[in-house]
Amino acid sequence: MQFDLSHLPDGFREDPFPVYAELLARAPVLRQPDGSVLICRHADLDRIYRDTNLFSSDKTRVFAPVFGRESPLYAHHTTSLVFNDPPLHTRVRKIMTSALTPRAIARMEPGLVAAVDALLDDMAGRQQVDLIEDFAAAIPVQIIGNLLDVPIGERGPLRDWSLAILGALEPALSQPELDRGNRAVEEFLDYLRDLVARRRAAPGDPETDVLTRLINGTPEGEQLSEAELLHNCIFILNAGHETTTNLIGNTLALLDDHPEARVQLLEDPGKMAGAIEESLRYLSPNQFGNRETGAAVEIGGVEIAAGTNLHLCIGAANRDPEVFADPDRFDITRKPNRHLAFAGGPHVCVGLSLARLEGRVAVGRLLARHPRYALEPGRKPGGRIRFRGYAALPARL
Repeated sequence: MQFDLSHLPDGFREDPFPVYAELLARAPVLRQPDGSVLICRHADLDRIYRDTNLFSSDKTRVFAPVFGRESPLYAHHTTSLVFNDPPLHTRVRKIMTSALTPRAIARMEPGLVAAVDALLDDMAGRQQVDLIEDFAAAIPVQIIGNLLDVPIGERGPLRDWSLAILGALEPALSQPELDRGNRAVEEFLDYLRDLVARRRAAPGDPETDVLTRLINGTPEGEQLSEAELLHNCIFILNAGHETTTNLIGNTLALLDDHPEARVQLLEDPGKMAGAIEESLRYLSPNQFGNRETGAAVEIGGVEIAAGTNLHLCIGAANRDPEVFADPDRFDITRKPNRHLAFAGGPHVCVGLSLARLEGRVAVGRLLARHPRYALEPGRKPGGRIRFRGYAALPARL
């Protein structure tokens, strides 16, 4: 089977799932023309996520020819948590997880409910709304902004910066996309230098302010360098934006497309947690990850050399018929549901509990207030292959 991530077939961006099904059936481990390897099977991804010695997250070699070693995008993506191995990954993750304990997340829920209700109030009475711009995209901006205690009036540019930087992770990039991403990193860094300086002068409560935690370092005295601090602030602000926006928007679209699931939720709101998990599986907000082999390895009968870039197709793995019965069916009661939407192993998404909470509260409260909401013509796909979601979802409430 031939399939090249750099030259996608017509219609793939709109609906990649028939291609994923064919890859799973015929070529679950597929070498790409550039020497990288596409991995689609759930079991293979699960193995790769768990073995951080053989499969590295460090992207210094892979990103150099893509971004150029002197570019802002290269500096950011090779310094942030997600594309690093220990000791940097361990040091930063320890600080972040200490701020996202179950107790800390429970404390966030009242503020999240208030933010969602305020958005619903703003939309009330309008003939038409956009469930992305007016609702889904606004929620993570506020919640992640609260984590770093970014002043409310300074949050306007955050989403555009995030979209430009994450957009530069697509497999094929134009020069304008690279330019936009580099400019966003520079502007984000300029803003954060000022914010960090203000926070050093007036520290927040480290129990609730992740930026103050990052500045203070670990109790054992480990400190982040200034570059590590700034780039991981960008990572925190970016990581929860597009993926959580996609989770909320995708779930609302799926409930409109599958009215029987909406009826199930209206009759039993206790099924909301299952609906969020099935949305994460069925339309995974993050469709691709990457690793690099640290030594020669065999995966699915294919010999792979050391130093090979692996494309981990989460969107395919979450439709693997070896793991999920009737994988193309949207079933909010599916159990078990061992999806890989949050990756796995030591690099499992640090904010997964917060993302799940945002999804449950946002979708649950919209559905309770507007049980008959209906999408209208004009829904606009996000246009990415790495991240799957909508740029616009026109709707009547």
